[in-house]
Amino acid sequence: MTGIFATFAGCPGRPRGGDPLRVVAVRVVVGFAGLLGLSRLATEPPERRGLSATCYADSPAPAPAASVYDRRPRPDRIPPAARPGAGTAIEAASLVSGEGERETAAQAERIVAGALATFGRAASFSTRLRQKARIGDRVLVGSGRYVQSGHADEQRFRFESTLECDTESFETLDVCDGLFCWSYQRDGAEVETLRRVDVRRVRERLEHVDPAAAANPAPHLGGLQRSLWMLRQWFRFTTVDAAEVDGASVWIVEGRWDPERLAATVPRVVEAAGGANAVTPRHLPDGVPWSVRIVVGKSDLLVRRVEWLAIPGKRPVGDRPVEPIAVLDLFDIQVDGPIDAAAFFYQPATTGLIDLTEEHLKRLAPMRP
Repeated sequence: MTGIFATFAGCPGRPRGGDPLRVVAVRVVVGFAGLLGLSRLATEPPERRGLSATCYADSPAPAPAASVYDRRPRPDRIPPAARPGAGTAIEAASLVSGEGERETAAQAERIVAGALATFGRAASFSTRLRQKARIGDRVLVGSGRYVQSGHADEQRFRFESTLECDTESFETLDVCDGLFCWSYQRDGAEVETLRRVDVRRVRERLEHVDPAAAANPAPHLGGLQRSLWMLRQWFRFTTVDAAEVDGASVWIVEGRWDPERLAATVPRVVEAAGGANAVTPRHLPDGVPWSVRIVVGKSDLLVRRVEWLAIPGKRPVGDRPVEPIAVLDLFDIQVDGPIDAAAFFYQPATTGLIDLTEEHLKRLAPMRP
């Protein structure tokens, strides 16, 4: 998710009159800002979306849907105890067999935490984005850009994304100019929305609820840092593989839903399945991911790709392997390079502006360590 304005059903950015479950389906899957504009697709009636109240029932599965993205890494499984090393590079310092799942999960979590820290400490960061996703029977493709500059109080960022589906386009823009975090969204033919949050007040509130985060409030505001931090909030990373992708050595880290987060996101599904631990990929509605996969560079700890995996297609479905239903690629990455300060200049017309500062302050909470 790109920011604070439209993450889960029930937040101020949720489409009016939408079914919360279907809103969640789109917003969780697509994770990064551009695809948040597709919330309207997720609010269609069940008959059009192909969702069934018995999506968790045992029924014959329809033919598997094609993957939305064919370019996939080829992991070479490593022993679970390849421990991360010090500094910005994570190396397989020791290979000890038989360490078990707990050490593997600890390694996976360290890699993700290291990647998040890399964003926070960069003097500047820029990347181009490529996105592709399947929502229902529609395939969406798009591109975007993210730039970030400065540290602590001086940090600014800009995220922009445009996606296209059939004859419609969806546009998202997040800009933090140091004073406000702005979010502009245009969903096809629907009315444009413009929202903002007071950055100074967010920082002041963080001094009380999460003092360590007050020096870097971006994960609590928007942009790419927010997106990655929220993945770590929702998912618990448990496996790690070594691979070569486009000639670069990478870690492939995979995580699944935190049980409490899953229960809060799709409570009816969890209840029908008999608890969060009883939920399997076939139980989840079309568009809600079962797991997330993050590709991280070994030498620099930069995120190169994020994939959301699930069983696609109309419900009900039978048991079968999950596959990517949404993909975000980061490329042309530059760290500590020159950034044009004009990217953070934003003075929109304030007609229709919604200030979400008060509501956002009420929702501020510490990120998990």
